[in-house]
Amino acid sequence: MSERHDKGMQRRRAVLGDDHVDRAKAAQTDFDAPFQDLIIDSAWGTVWASDAISLRERSMLTLALLAATGNFAEIPMHIRATARTGASKEDVIEAFQHVAIYAGVPKANRAIQIAKETYAEMGHD
Repeated sequence: MSERHDKGMQRRRAVLGDDHVDRAKAAQTDFDAPFQDLIIDSAWGTVWASDAISLRERSMLTLALLAATGNFAEIPMHIRATARTGASKEDVIEAFQHVAIYAGVPKANRAIQIAKETYAEMGHD
């Protein structure tokens, strides 16, 4: 594997946790292996591995973008990751308020609902 791939896997584990990454690796097949390599190299090994902004800020941006584009299925994973990125509940609600203004209240409302459910599952009511 490349240095970028190794760095991406390290960052992925740091942000999402070993349990999540181990489950994803166990579920990987020959069919989706090329896709997994792509996201490890590009998303985790390039974007998330950059030190240009903090993990806290990157976490907030990611949650806002997921909500703004309606990619709600990824929100719980990234809410759980805030425990490792340093993004607080206050940071998350601020990000979703930006979504409400710039991308639409229904998307922000749904993202907030998902975040509340995820925080409750985490014991962070």
